[in-house]
Amino acid sequence: MKSIHILLVEDNEGDILLIQEAFEEAKLINTISITKDGEKAIEFLDKRGRYEDARTPDLIILDVNLPRKNGHEVLQYIKQHNTLKKIPVIMLTTSSSERDITKSYENHANCFITKPIEAEDFLKAVLSIENFWLSLVQLPTKI
Repeated sequence: MKSIHILLVEDNEGDILLIQEAFEEAKLINTISITKDGEKAIEFLDKRGRYEDARTPDLIILDVNLPRKNGHEVLQYIKQHNTLKKIPVIMLTTSSSERDITKSYENHANCFITKPIEAEDFLKAVLSIENFWLSLVQLPTKI
């Protein structure tokens, strides 16, 4: 299996640890880069500042509720740039509001998942992401 690079944009440390644990449990070959706010995510994707050597991700997991720039703003940025727009974006968030769901899809999110509250259910949700996006789906090749 080829190596998959995931950009996780998440500000909740507990959720970051759960997501990392789920990916480690699946034993899939992947690298996870983490940014904790929307501005840092954009810097990472633009390879600016301390991210100038960052690898372009194959998949982005993006929270809606982020400091500095929210997930919707980051998603809009990604989908408006030719070099980034083909990267699949998974909205993984505590929000279940119809407004956030609709806005995510209007901005071309590839899917919207509400984070389960229980840790075990949260791990199952992340494993489902892995099973679908990393095992089943054919991701675009890099330019």
